[in-house]
Amino acid sequence: MAGNRKFRVLIAERNPLVVAALGDMIGRASDFELVDSLQSGKAFLEAAARAEPGFDLAVLGWKLSDMDGGEVLSEMQRRGLHARVVIFSNDHDIAILKQCVRLGVQGFCYQFDDPSILFDTLVAVANGRICIPYIDVSKINDTPLSRLTTRERELLEVLADGWTNLQIAARTGISENTVKYHLKNLYDKLDVRNRAMAVALYAGEKSRAPRPNSQ
Repeated sequence: MAGNRKFRVLIAERNPLVVAALGDMIGRASDFELVDSLQSGKAFLEAAARAEPGFDLAVLGWKLSDMDGGEVLSEMQRRGLHARVVIFSNDHDIAILKQCVRLGVQGFCYQFDDPSILFDTLVAVANGRICIPYIDVSKINDTPLSRLTTRERELLEVLADGWTNLQIAARTGISENTVKYHLKNLYDKLDVRNRAMAVALYAGEKSRAPRPNSQ
């Protein structure tokens, strides 16, 4: 950056206590200045889409008032937005970190980390680097659905389309009892208890998958 201008930070987080704590920390830092705080993903996307964004990097909470961080990152990809983003998560679920890495996030830290970790992450991202917790990159694409066979994925897709066991049996030429057997194996593999949970998992992962830029 030219001169001694501070890095401008935008906070997108629904919890006002977290916003206040972040704002206080950023306000005390010599390298950063807080320019705004938002609660919704829609407002953040609008800010990122401006021809001259009013921030250099954003601290994005995982749960916003209208969408989660994965949905925001997916929408950024779809629109071709390239804002520098640090995910600030209060959930230690490794699946969230994997999802963020797949969606191209530049920084990631947890709300329960020491503040120095947050500032190290902000400095790295502000200077064009990537800073995320350690993760086995060979397993970055591992999800419950990624472990399914082609036949199991096809079965899950027709479940999501609303097919009944009888319809599946009639259209595949197997007995209804055999369909139930295959469904039980599918549920065990996905670690779910029933059809509704399997379809919800499928729909959720499909909605979070990176989408090609339409431009």
